[in-house]
Amino acid sequence: MGSGIAQVAAMAGHEVVLVDIVSSVLEKAMLSIQSQLEKGIEKGKITAEQKIQILHRITTHGETSAFVGCDIVIEAIVEKLEVKQKVFAELDALLTPSTILASNTSSLSITAIASACQHPERVVGLHFFNPATLMPLVEIIPAIQTKPELSGQLKQWMLDWKKVPVVTKDTPGFIVNRLARPFYSEALRILEEGIATKEAIDFSMKQLGFKMGPFELMDMIGHDVNYAVTESVFTAFYFDPRFKPSLTQKKLVEAGWLGKKTGRGFYPYPDAPMITEVNSILQKKIQDRILAMLINEAYDSHYLGLASEEDLDLAMTKGVNYPMGLIAWGKEWGLANVAQVLDGLYHTYQEDRYRMSVGLKNKITA
Repeated sequence: MGSGIAQVAAMAGHEVVLVDIVSSVLEKAMLSIQSQLEKGIEKGKITAEQKIQILHRITTHGETSAFVGCDIVIEAIVEKLEVKQKVFAELDALLTPSTILASNTSSLSITAIASACQHPERVVGLHFFNPATLMPLVEIIPAIQTKPELSGQLKQWMLDWKKVPVVTKDTPGFIVNRLARPFYSEALRILEEGIATKEAIDFSMKQLGFKMGPFELMDMIGHDVNYAVTESVFTAFYFDPRFKPSLTQKKLVEAGWLGKKTGRGFYPYPDAPMITEVNSILQKKIQDRILAMLINEAYDSHYLGLASEEDLDLAMTKGVNYPMGLIAWGKEWGLANVAQVLDGLYHTYQEDRYRMSVGLKNKITA
């Protein structure tokens, strides 16, 4: 992620300092950037001369002292709060208060990271999506300590970098990792109940317009990563049953069956078996159940002030390639239809997991 963000900044015309304490990591990062730029030349996106100019804008260094004089420092280190706090405290002491300190964390509290600094007002979340050179979305996450004007400044900056910025509250999972949880968790629940096979669920959701089914996507992401995010969001939301992790996925992690990168997850690789047809009644049941849970989460997030409707929809279409924003999808499907599915699930299971959001109720009765 660090090398990708460095490349994006350099391509936008900035002088970039790329820092890591391990020299081999820096060498690997520069090789990766060169490789990506070569691909850009092959596709006609940049010229050979532009490649040389971009590379000349990037210098590498093994010490954080190289950041002195920078306008912004973007951290992309290990996802451990105590490690990030230590690094931010060091940067805060080293750099003038005018330097922006940004974290590329995907789920950790920006407020907690900022608390380690003497100048927390200049700390902000700047979450790029992988690969940073290709994925357009950037989540901007102000901490409660962040000075108000910083979000607008970074939004314009990201637009200049040809990114799609969205502003979100500093809550667990931010937008994408929060709103996407039902895509995985409800699919797992349907599988665990024996209602449908993983192949049938994947096929059904792709028929709805998703590029990958939930089980294919979990295998691609890696179950160690996907399960850890689910568990983190579940814990951070004080064990709200909407975000409850799956024991089925936990067993895959325990077995070391982490998906494509280990050769086995829900499917064996490289030859993952797929099906080409599902009974239409079952297909609709799968689609309605997962989509209703996704839309409910989006409306709940808007009701609780996580982000604007526009930013919620942009995040899901530009960050994880959903065929439509979930707010817009709810309106197209009909919010009364969404409510009917949710009410049916709640009536069947009597679980708080299936409660309808007040935000969704308000939209229906408005």
